[in-house]
Amino acid sequence: MVAMRIEAVQGDITTQDVDAVVNAANSSLLGGGGVDGAIHRAAGPRLLEECMELRRTELPDGLPVGRAVPTAGYDLPAPWVIHTVGPNRHRGETDPALLASCFTSALDVADAVGARRVAFPAVGAGVYGWDAAEVARVAVDAVRGWSGGVELVRFVLLGDDVLAAFADALSAP
Repeated sequence: MVAMRIEAVQGDITTQDVDAVVNAANSSLLGGGGVDGAIHRAAGPRLLEECMELRRTELPDGLPVGRAVPTAGYDLPAPWVIHTVGPNRHRGETDPALLASCFTSALDVADAVGARRVAFPAVGAGVYGWDAAEVARVAVDAVRGWSGGVELVRFVLLGDDVLAAFADALSAP
């Protein structure tokens, strides 16, 4: 097994040259703001159509918090989008294990579809109210503890503060 490389960069997740981008989705899978909206806009209308079909068939009640599901990437450079729903602190979803599950479930899905290079946003650090430093610690620990065929995890982040939080987490033993 190849050792996984983990890195943090500032940038636009929708332009990454990877096999899969992870979408910080809401449970409806029908688009939203932030990273979710950006991915839906960049991927084009076929992404929404596929998400609507998932809701009609496999996920009539939406995607549960901490779980992940793949779709095609459509107009993105990445062939796959892996949607995961972070816990919403504003709704009392404060268990770090639920947040960690977003990262490990997305990696499980990436492995299942053959994605070797995966780009993640800071799931939960936006409108869902998690502190960037806590997200970074949970995400890095979850990724480091996961084993499978993914060779590169790239955290693609917006803002100097979030990038610094991930750099700190990555430099910790």
